[in-house]
Amino acid sequence: MGFFDKLKKAFSFEPEKEENEAEKVADKAETETSDENAADSAEETSKSELVEKKAQPEPDQAGEETHETDGENNSEQSASKDVLEEKTEEERYDKGLAKSRKGFGAKINALLANFRHVDEDFFDDLEETLIEADVGYETAMNISDELRDEVKLRNAKKKSDVSDAIIERLVNLYEESGKGEDNALHFAKQGPTVFLFVGVNGVGKTTTIGKLAHRYKEEGKKVLLAAGDTFRAGAIEQLAEWGRRVGVDVVKKPEQSDPAAVVYDAVVKAKQENYDILLVDTAGRLQNKVNLMKELDKIKRIITREIPDAPHEVLLALDATTGQNALTQAKQFKEVTDVTGIVLTKLDGTARGGIVLAIRNELKLPVKLVGLGEQMDDLRDFDPQEFVIGLFKGLVAKDR
Repeated sequence: MGFFDKLKKAFSFEPEKEENEAEKVADKAETETSDENAADSAEETSKSELVEKKAQPEPDQAGEETHETDGENNSEQSASKDVLEEKTEEERYDKGLAKSRKGFGAKINALLANFRHVDEDFFDDLEETLIEADVGYETAMNISDELRDEVKLRNAKKKSDVSDAIIERLVNLYEESGKGEDNALHFAKQGPTVFLFVGVNGVGKTTTIGKLAHRYKEEGKKVLLAAGDTFRAGAIEQLAEWGRRVGVDVVKKPEQSDPAAVVYDAVVKAKQENYDILLVDTAGRLQNKVNLMKELDKIKRIITREIPDAPHEVLLALDATTGQNALTQAKQFKEVTDVTGIVLTKLDGTARGGIVLAIRNELKLPVKLVGLGEQMDDLRDFDPQEFVIGLFKGLVAKDR
C-alpha cells in the first residue's frame, strides 16, 4: 500500500466545509497564532487540573492496598508500552508539522476558493501556489504538467476531487523520489564512529550536535565533540557549554586556530581513549566557497587517514524556516563536499515543511534527522511515512 492510500484510510477532509474553510484561511496568520496560544494555555490549565486531581486520592481508595493487582497492572503496562511509544512518535510529527500543515492547507484552500473549472489559468495558479509552498520550482512544474492529463482523466469537477488529485500527485512524487533512499545513520563496525557536520552559521548545527550527543550519551555510548568551527565568535564556547550540559568531553583550541588541527586531536583522542561517537562541528563560511572547500577537504583527509572508513556521515544542517534558501544552500554544499544526508532543523517553527519534497525531488539527498521541537529529545530520526501523514493529514477525502 502506497503512502497516499494510507493517508486516505487514516484521515478525511470534509467536503461540505470546503467553501467556509477557503474563506477562513485567507490572511488569518495572526488569528491562528492567537488561537494556538489560547489553545496551549487551555491545554496547560487542563493538564494542571488533571495533575491536581490525580494527586488527591479517591475516598474509597485512600489507604487501600493493591499489591494483588500489581502483576496484572505491570503486564498491561508492558503490553501497551510499544503502542504508546508508536503513538508518541506519531504525535511528535503531528505537532511538529502543525504549522506546515496549516500553511499548506491554507494555500490549497485559497487556490480552490474561487475555483470554477480546470483551465490553463488554474494550472498557472497551481504552479504559483506550490512554489509559494516551498515544494520547489521543478517539483511545481512537474506536478502541474502531470495533473493536466490526470484531472481531465478523472473528470474532476468538485473542489475535493481536484484537491485530492493535487495531494495524491505530491505524495506519489515524494514516494517515488524516495525509492532506494537511505534515511538511516551509519555507524562504524568497530572503533569510533565519526559524524562530520556542515552548514552555514545560524542553522542550528551546534544545537543539533548537542542534542545528538545527549541521545547517544543516554544510550550508554561514550561521546566526544570536536569544536572545529574556530572562526565564528562564540562557536567554541557554545559547543563547550553543550558538552558541560550533556556531560560529554569536548576537544577545543583557541579561536582562529586551524580547524584541521582540532579535528586531528579529537580523532586521536577518540581512538586512544575508546570513544564510541565523535561529532565534529565545522565552519560555515559559504560566501567563500573555495576556502571552505579546501578546509573541509583537509578535515576529511585527516579523519580518513586516522580512521579509513570515516567520516561515516557528512550531515548538512539546514534551517527549515528559510524555505527555498535552504535548497540553495544544499545545492552549494553538495558541490563543496560529499554530503550523505540532511538534518532539517526548526521544522516545528515554520510553515515551510514542503521543502522536504524539494530536497528529495531535486537534490536526491536523504533527510536523516529532523528538529520537531525545542526539547532535548525533539531531534528525531526522519520517518518518511510519518512526515507525509503529518504534512497532509486531513487534506484528502477519506477512502470509502
